[in-house]
Amino acid sequence: MVRIKSEQPRKQRKARYSAPSHVRTKFLNAPLSEDLKENYKKKTLRVIKGDTVKVTRGDFAGDEGLVDAVNTVKAKIVVHGVSSTKADGTEVPRLIDASNVQLTKLNLADKRRVAKLGEAE
Repeated sequence: MVRIKSEQPRKQRKARYSAPSHVRTKFLNAPLSEDLKENYKKKTLRVIKGDTVKVTRGDFAGDEGLVDAVNTVKAKIVVHGVSSTKADGTEVPRLIDASNVQLTKLNLADKRRVAKLGEAE
């Protein structure tokens, strides 16, 4: 979260919405599943496209799917299979906050991510 001294919700929201991109990426961290915690010795990790996540909160709690997109501007993710139906019957993807999902399988295609996890030894 953006570090500001004020406790006023209005200033907390403003700091979050006007945060720079290098701070905003930290809002996309999600907790790891128990077996991944033991394996990588980390509690949270940034969600990227291609990760498999389990939704833990909301209408779709318990659903598991692949991350189709990550919206860094809104700090939300799009999970495959999690969608809402509009009034005309079309399906639109439902944006989910990264804190409301749990990472169950990681996309290890990125070498920098693997190095960050400590597997490059």
